[in-house]
Amino acid sequence: MSSLLDEIRNLPDSSGVYQFYDKNGKILYIGKAKSLKKRVKSYFSFTPTLSASKQLSLRIKKMIEESHELNYIVVDNEHDALILENSLIKQLHPKYNILLRDDKTYPYIFIDLNEDFPRFEITRKVVKGSNIKYFGPFSSSAKDILDSIYEIFPLVQKKSCIGSKKVCLFYQIKRCLGPCEGLIDKHSYKKIVDEAIDHIYNKNRLLKRLEEKMFSYSDKLLFEEAAKIKSRIEKIKASKSISNIDLAKIESFDIFTIAIDNNRASLIKIFIRDGKVSSTLNFIYKNSNGIDKDEIYKRAILDHYNQNIAIINEILVYENFSQREEIEDILTKRLAKKITIKVPKIGDKKRVVDLSYKNALEILRRDRLKKDDIAKDLKELLSLENNPYTIECYDNSHLQGEATVGAMIKYRDRFIKSEYRHYNLNSKDEYAQMREMINRRVDSFLKNPPPDLMVIDGGATLLKLVKNIIKESGANVDVIAIAKEKSDGKANRSKGRANDIIYYGDGLSLKLDPYDSRLMFIQRLRDEAHRFVIEFHRKQKRKIDKEISILKRKGIGEATLKRLLQYFETFEKIDKASFEEIEAVIGTKIAQKLLQKDS
Repeated sequence: MSSLLDEIRNLPDSSGVYQFYDKNGKILYIGKAKSLKKRVKSYFSFTPTLSASKQLSLRIKKMIEESHELNYIVVDNEHDALILENSLIKQLHPKYNILLRDDKTYPYIFIDLNEDFPRFEITRKVVKGSNIKYFGPFSSSAKDILDSIYEIFPLVQKKSCIGSKKVCLFYQIKRCLGPCEGLIDKHSYKKIVDEAIDHIYNKNRLLKRLEEKMFSYSDKLLFEEAAKIKSRIEKIKASKSISNIDLAKIESFDIFTIAIDNNRASLIKIFIRDGKVSSTLNFIYKNSNGIDKDEIYKRAILDHYNQNIAIINEILVYENFSQREEIEDILTKRLAKKITIKVPKIGDKKRVVDLSYKNALEILRRDRLKKDDIAKDLKELLSLENNPYTIECYDNSHLQGEATVGAMIKYRDRFIKSEYRHYNLNSKDEYAQMREMINRRVDSFLKNPPPDLMVIDGGATLLKLVKNIIKESGANVDVIAIAKEKSDGKANRSKGRANDIIYYGDGLSLKLDPYDSRLMFIQRLRDEAHRFVIEFHRKQKRKIDKEISILKRKGIGEATLKRLLQYFETFEKIDKASFEEIEAVIGTKIAQKLLQKDS
């Protein structure tokens, strides 16, 4: 640790962010400090030799013992350090930090009560207005709730209806009461809005109405419509956790509660609006190196109010945590209003926070019943650094260089289809295509944090490529590859089952029994990525074939088309090119043919 000792001695007495690395240059931990010199020194004992301080937790002590290098970034103040720390953790996924995966923008339902005949809509941004009422945020059920409200209550169904002077089809089918023709006054309409609001707050009432509708469809043998309502009911139920609390007061605040059990934690967010629970969100975090409660509180709150609408002034937490006052100051500046974070001790707020904690414990209990065997087995089998709880799998596809596309699928206890991604690729060979796709994924780490494990559809060459890209990015991500065994340069598909080889580590490979559960799991990931990329490839190929057909009708030959694509690369770029650009490639006469409008 001699070089590490020199780095510690030369640290400045300034605010900043520090980063510990292991002997292989892989990032271990990111932290922030008011004084880099004092904070980093607190990790160590200097006599008789440099070693981890005895005051450290077991997790941090283990991190220090693995540390061989220290880097740091100086910033102006502690607030800037806290924000930079949060950003870097999301991008680089250090081994000993906890990666939160819930920092996306969730939708709200809102209504502008200043309008004469207001209607409910969905938003992910702050809506301007002096009397806007928000409900949420919702993880997945916002549209289902909104659709249900419009089917049950005869409100103005579409935004375009408000400016109309004549009733439309919605009036004929009794889904609207015709305010456009003055067939209902503002006072009567407000009563309907108030009842609809009550159904959003009290989801049990909403679910009862939906069940009545479902049974009605079923009695009429309209089974497809009944199935749609059933699906909607299930989604709304999933967002209904502890939604019957009523504080009997006009209050709005948000609650963050964390429960911890060994190497996993559950976080519950509850959103109280006008004294009632508007919605709840819950998450499970797992880290084989231990859980830090303070870090989860800090990052969960910072991330939530960086992405979501803040319509409250008060945040309640189950227990105090470090840097609470700093986060209050950051949020106050960020949101341009006074934000307080409190730990309630008595009364209704204490009761609702305690109930939130009980639910967090219950979520942990249910999660313990789920088996993590496959993650543990893969970590041991492939010598992974991380428990592979979140896995991404990559594949690409093309046909003789046409419609070159890539795809990423995501698995976390199940396939997370909402987080699948397609890539239109410009590269011509498989190696360059994978490099382009992974580089684009790395560029998105801040917006969409990295997984624990990347699975590549390919062999040792592609594995080495992706590992080098990940290493250069500084992110802490394991990478493996899976490829079909080759015989005479061709994939072996004998006897109806491909013999797959798993590549991992530095030049290591293994071939498991075809019915090994670990191999079958990785094959399942690869096959899903392959299905997804082929589906997108076919779509893009149909689009290209249509473009080629249009060009051929205009008298553009294959040689000319080839020259155009070699120069512009894609049909989209050809469409956007100016006459002068196209003329320089294929000449004036053919350029005029190309740009003439279809008859």
